[in-house]
Amino acid sequence: MAFFRPRVSREAEVRYHADQEAAKGYPAMLEKARSAEREYHAKRAAHAPGAELRAAGVALDQAITGALRSAESAQRATFGVKAYDDRIRRRKGRATPEGAKWTAEVNRLRTLREEHRLTGIVRVPG
Repeated sequence: MAFFRPRVSREAEVRYHADQEAAKGYPAMLEKARSAEREYHAKRAAHAPGAELRAAGVALDQAITGALRSAESAQRATFGVKAYDDRIRRRKGRATPEGAKWTAEVNRLRTLREEHRLTGIVRVPG
């Protein structure tokens, strides 16, 4: 008696491998975000003009967004290839220690980005 086990879709495999590649860049993206944050705070402490402060704030937002996308890719890749097609597998993936670590990291970066978008980007008239 043979049981039918559906294979993972080709699209899921392609997305899984793409996420694995994107996740490899996470440390570099996080370091880029940290340096952008240092630059932003240095300009803010030096009382830079509004246009410079806005440019630094937008650069920080883009760096955080890049790190967030890379962390989301790592999270999906950690859940496994079957999680792309099955919500139960995604839920089980979040319950593993590695999945919980990446879920917490993604939530932390989302919160940081939204807080920065609400309070950190200077509005310049014009």
